Amino acid sequence: MSHPDFNELDTISRRIRGKVIEMSHKAETPHLGSSLSCVDILVAAYWTALRIDFNDPTSITRDRFILSKGHAATALYATLAYRGFFSEDLLETFNQDGSDLGEHPSRNSVPGVEASTGSLGHGLSIGLGMALAGRIQNSDFRVFVTISDGECNEGTVWEAAMAIASYKLDNIAVIIDYNKWQATGRSNEVLALSPLRAKWDAFGWQTHEIDGHDMKALVSLLSKVPDGTGKPIAIVANTVKGKGVSFMEDDNNWHYRVPNADEVQRAKQELKLV
Repeated sequence: MSHPDFNELDTISRRIRGKVIEMSHKAETPHLGSSLSCVDILVAAYWTALRIDFNDPTSITRDRFILSKGHAATALYATLAYRGFFSEDLLETFNQDGSDLGEHPSRNSVPGVEASTGSLGHGLSIGLGMALAGRIQNSDFRVFVTISDGECNEGTVWEAAMAIASYKLDNIAVIIDYNKWQATGRSNEVLALSPLRAKWDAFGWQTHEIDGHDMKALVSLLSKVPDGTGKPIAIVANTVKGKGVSFMEDDNNWHYRVPNADEVQRAKQELKLV
């Protein structure tokens, strides 16, 4: 999409948020706030930036997208379904016995899931391997990895960040979903995460800090990978946990809470879906 319709992208984001909330309610699964915070990142990637033939989603030349924060699986599944990777009907089976849609993503369970994630801190290392393989194979595919701010507590993230910069892999980008919360507290209180942009700069990345719900900013940056600097791109995306629903926004109770039927209806009203 060379000239994206941002009104359409907003509509898609709202639809995905509504479906994510429905899935959490039906399957009685948590991590709702974490899923809602990264929806706009996923929409910007899958509707504007990623070069993927949806009729041939395993093509070796495809771009790769890894959702390292696997606890936000509902956001990924809804995105893939709405983008046409598989039937939307499959979303109704989320987290049921025998379903291909587990509470965390498993590689090859459904088209579009590139890595098994949820054990935090490994997605960027997997992306490193993919990006390095692309260089060795002289292929021009790109790798996009979305990680959580809490994941930046993990040493493996920084080992991968150093290696990627050392190898000068400019065919990879990391998007940090910086919603300021972890499971049990504020990210900057659990560990001294700030200043996050300066840390990525210091590790040799071309780092940008944006509003993670600013679709134009997301689309602009994701479309410029590689950007000609010879460096990998890091995007510190300032997001809101529970984005889109007033009674969920920036409330860490929604890391573990599951919405009841009334809350689902209220949320859908706020999202202008009813």
